[in-house]
Amino acid sequence: MADTKIVTYEGIMQDLQARKFRPVYYLMGEESYYIDKISDWIADNVLQPEERDFNQTVMFGSDVTASQVADAARRYPMMAEYQVLIVKEAQAIRSTDALEKYFKSPMKSTILVMCHKNGTIDGRKREYVKSIREAGVLFESKKLRERELPAFIESYLRQRNVGIDPKSTQLIADSIGADLSRLTSEMDKVILSLPETDRRVTPQVVEDQIGVSKDFNGFELRDAIINRNVFKANQIIKYFDENPKAGSIYSFLPMLFNFFQNLMIAYYAPKKQSQEGVAEWLELRTPWAAKDYMIGMRNYTGMKVMQIISKIREIDAKSKGLDNPNTPPGELMKELIFYILH
Repeated sequence: MADTKIVTYEGIMQDLQARKFRPVYYLMGEESYYIDKISDWIADNVLQPEERDFNQTVMFGSDVTASQVADAARRYPMMAEYQVLIVKEAQAIRSTDALEKYFKSPMKSTILVMCHKNGTIDGRKREYVKSIREAGVLFESKKLRERELPAFIESYLRQRNVGIDPKSTQLIADSIGADLSRLTSEMDKVILSLPETDRRVTPQVVEDQIGVSKDFNGFELRDAIINRNVFKANQIIKYFDENPKAGSIYSFLPMLFNFFQNLMIAYYAPKKQSQEGVAEWLELRTPWAAKDYMIGMRNYTGMKVMQIISKIREIDAKSKGLDNPNTPPGELMKELIFYILH
C-alpha cells in the first residue's frame, strides 16, 4: 500500500525508545516479526509494572466491534500518564466506521496499537487510511526479499557482537528462508551455543546448531551449478533425494530462479566486465557479492541462461502437478540439474 512518507521499523523504534509516543499505531503486513516487535515493546515499556493492571488492555478483533475498541480507547488512564490498548487480529474487525471517527479525534493519553497481520487495509478505504495517518503511525511490515536476508542476518548478529562469514550467512538464509520469527529464533540458539572466547558463527556451528550440512545444502548446490561442477552438483542432488527432510525442490527452485534471473540482468550491465559495475547494476551490497555473477557469465551464455529460466518455470509447474501425472520431485530436480549443466 502506497504511503505519503516512508515509515520504517527503525524509525518507529527510535521514537518509542525516546518515549515520543503517538496516539495510534496501525501495524499491518505479511511479515509478523516487526508487528510483534513493536507491539511487544509498547506492552513491556510504556507503563510501569504497577500501572499495567488498570491501564493496559489486550483485545482480539474477532471478539470485539470497532465501537467497543473506540469506547475503550476513550477511557482515561488511572493514576498513570497513559493507557495502552492493544488490539490483536485487527483484520477481523468488520465495520471500521467507529474507529475512523475515533482516529479523527484520538485521546492523547491513549496509545492504541492495532495489529493487522497477513495482509493490509483494503485499498478502497482511503478515508480510513487517511484518518490513521493523521492520528499516528501507519506501518506496513513487508516480507524480506531473498537478497535482503544476508544483510538482515549479519546486522542481527552484529548488534549482538557476533561475527559471521559469508558462507555461513548464506547457509542460514538458504535453509531457513524469510520467516523472520523462525530465523531469529534459530540465530538466538546459535548465539547461545558460542563460547565467550570465540563469538563467531562458522559453517560448522551452523551444521551443529541448525542442522544444515556444510557440504550438502542449497548454498553448495548453487555454488556447484555456478562453477559447472557436474560431479558435486549430482552428489548433492543424490544426497537430497535420499534425505528429503534436508532439502527439496520447493526450496531450491526459488533460489536457482533468483540466481539465473539476476544473471540474465547482469548481461545488460553497462560495466559488466567489472565486479563493481555488476554489483552496482544489480544493487548488491558489495562488489564481492557480484563474484558469482562474474563466474556465471563466464560459464553460461546469455541464450543458455534464457533457456534455463524457461526450464525452471517448466519444472516449477510440473512440481505443482501441471502436465505431470506421476514424476516425483526428486526426478524433476535431477532433470533440471542435468539440463542446466549440459
